[in-house]
Amino acid sequence: MTQRRRLQTQREKSRDLGMLDVPYLILTLLLVAVGLIMLFSASYARAYYLTGNSARYFTSQLVFAALGTVVMLLVSRVPYRWYEKCNWLILAAATVLLLLVLVIGTNSNGATRWINLGFTSLQPSEIAKFSLVVYLAAMLDKYQANARSVPVFLICVLPLAVFAVLLKLEPHFSAIIILCMLTGVLLFVGGANRKCLIVVAVLAAAALAALLLSGGYTSDRIMAWRDPERYASDEGYQILQSEYAIGSGGLLGLGFGKGRQKYLYLPEEHNDYIFAVVCEELGFIGAVAILLLFALLIIRGFWIAIHARDRFSMLLGVGLTALLAIQVILNVAVVTNLLPSTGISLPFFSSGGTALVMQLAECGIMLNISRSIGD
Repeated sequence: MTQRRRLQTQREKSRDLGMLDVPYLILTLLLVAVGLIMLFSASYARAYYLTGNSARYFTSQLVFAALGTVVMLLVSRVPYRWYEKCNWLILAAATVLLLLVLVIGTNSNGATRWINLGFTSLQPSEIAKFSLVVYLAAMLDKYQANARSVPVFLICVLPLAVFAVLLKLEPHFSAIIILCMLTGVLLFVGGANRKCLIVVAVLAAAALAALLLSGGYTSDRIMAWRDPERYASDEGYQILQSEYAIGSGGLLGLGFGKGRQKYLYLPEEHNDYIFAVVCEELGFIGAVAILLLFALLIIRGFWIAIHARDRFSMLLGVGLTALLAIQVILNVAVVTNLLPSTGISLPFFSSGGTALVMQLAECGIMLNISRSIGD
């Protein structure tokens, strides 16, 4: 029996180290490269104004992109089953980091979301998103036979409730929205109790609506979203500048590096609103081309998940791909004013070392899952 188990383990390891998905890898690297180029164009004016070095944000992002690429390739060699075994440890680490933010976190623009590490800042919410995907995939796989039971449903949503409370204290409402949508997708795909899912979704929507309408900066953003011209000097300013950038880009754009709104008119032009600079400089055609690259990567990710070897890797692949899709859709919707401003970055494009490394690490997990396809 021991010999048979040893041979089975060796076969599983050999499958995990098979051929990775080349189209997925190429699309990922292409988006990272385009993202770096656009980040340089979008950020050099503000970087020069703040630091005297126009390449400040670009060089920092380039270092993290290189580090993230190495991490991605290394992670692609780690058997995905490791995450299933360590799901509680990963979840606990994310929870501790979110607690630490409330104690030693650094404040920026009225929110405390980062931990200063000296050489860079760590944003624990990015780790929380990943940990929730791993946890849900593991639980829905472990309790597959009882996936529709109420106790299993409660086990799955408990970490979401804890994360939501901690993120509310930062505050970081965009992360709460992403986690809620992510949980809903995985519970639906994993076959959780549909009635419980509907009830919780309705309650969550009602709670979010009440929160947004209760006053404070979230309520102000709703008002500015509905009528940005009326609040052009404060909450509506960023929305209007984003619309000016998108509108001035036209069909073909002003040309790479020739955008005007990035010259300290558009706030967060190198971060949450970088897609507006993309539209201004590359035009409608360029923006659609980039969205097409994202769409191809997302479709390929779901293809990998559908063809995965087992239920856990399928759920893990669906969760990681859904996380990417949700962030892209919400970011573009915010930048084009289809949704109120929520502070969601554009994957691979927006400035932010933690997010970029985590996104590339998650792509590495997808590549590892792809190694098992066809075995």
